[in-house]
Amino acid sequence: MNRLTRRELLVLGRNMGAGLAAGALLPLAGCHHREAQPSSRVLAPGASPLGEGSLKAHALNANILSGCAVDVHALRMDTRYRGLVAEQCSIVVAENAMKWEALRPAPGVFEFADADYLVEFAEKNDIKLRGHNLLWHRALPKWFNDSVFKGNAKQVLTEHIATVAGRYAGRMHSWDVVNEAIDPNDQRLDGLRKTVWLELIGEDYIEIAFRAARQADPSALLTYNEYGIEADNYASDQKRAQVLLLLRRLKARNVPLDAVGIQSHLPAEALNSSAQYTGVAHFIAQVRAMGLQVFITEMDVSDSAIQGDQRERNRAVAATYSDYLHVVLADTAVKAVLTWGISGRHTWLSSEQPRADHGALQPLPFDAEYRTLPAFFAMRGAYDARLESLKNPAASAVNPWTPFTPRAKAAAADKVPAVPQPATAPAGTLPSMPAPKKN
Repeated sequence: MNRLTRRELLVLGRNMGAGLAAGALLPLAGCHHREAQPSSRVLAPGASPLGEGSLKAHALNANILSGCAVDVHALRMDTRYRGLVAEQCSIVVAENAMKWEALRPAPGVFEFADADYLVEFAEKNDIKLRGHNLLWHRALPKWFNDSVFKGNAKQVLTEHIATVAGRYAGRMHSWDVVNEAIDPNDQRLDGLRKTVWLELIGEDYIEIAFRAARQADPSALLTYNEYGIEADNYASDQKRAQVLLLLRRLKARNVPLDAVGIQSHLPAEALNSSAQYTGVAHFIAQVRAMGLQVFITEMDVSDSAIQGDQRERNRAVAATYSDYLHVVLADTAVKAVLTWGISGRHTWLSSEQPRADHGALQPLPFDAEYRTLPAFFAMRGAYDARLESLKNPAASAVNPWTPFTPRAKAAAADKVPAVPQPATAPAGTLPSMPAPKKN
């Protein structure tokens, strides 16, 4: 499939003319810096983003699911938002409504109104549903520290999983059972992050959670979800290695594990970037060799550090979507792509990584007025390329047995700007967090 190079995108952005609005349809069939030959192709008008032109339709053709994280408050109150999600998504996940803080207002008390609303919406619209998440060291309710201790932590955890996963048993595509359990910076030999769960239960808390989830819902795909493993730099290399060790430990103990979630919160790469994403491609190949599926679970592309006018920044965001998705979707282990939100109207990045010039962030396929952005067409083009790759999957996927050489600690690639991670927030508000994580 032909793809636009980053240089072509830049020239295109400068020559489209002042009449092209930020939300106008841009026929972006893809963009890839490794194909640097000049192009004389004429761009055809963009196909409609509706119906057969939707993200979910193009993804379905490529045998994958496409969707987003959903703000349940917006889903209840905004008919345009609700229609957009129904039109574009074949799978959704709750942004906050299924986290501990949202579900557990008091010890022994569960509040399922928002979670139930999302489940019912998904089922009415024939949309599959991911659960996020059953165990995380963040987004815990205020009462947690005063009520949970070593003597009861295992019971509190397993009862939570039994109640929540059991409530939706047979209705969920997958659950993020454990979220973000690895942090090499904590310098444990096993790579585990020093969390409240590790302190209260011990090293087997991850195994306990997965076994409880399988007992509560035998049909959902059980997923380990992680961030900061996408870049080609030393930090991501180290984290990928530790995640792979965790996965192998779980597999060796016959822990019920079906999939790995790669969050994919990315910084927009400049149009002359040389990002390759070889490390994550090799990681996916290793996961595939273990017999596990892969989901891209929380993708967005922040342009807060990119210079230029809005049009050029949109091209840079789209180029990053295209480059990254062309790499990861070349591997048939990847079965789903979800963005963390669908529109710039509801994105956690607005509060966590604002632009110094106060310009609008447009990290998702639709802008704040629910108009298509270049990122939409980049995603759609990547799905179409995946369809082509299915004709010869052996030629496009990385060999998991090919040796991979990690980068040196002082590599220049480590200078890629960090992107903070989403935090929980009350439904309908922008999330906030005490300190950003490092990708």
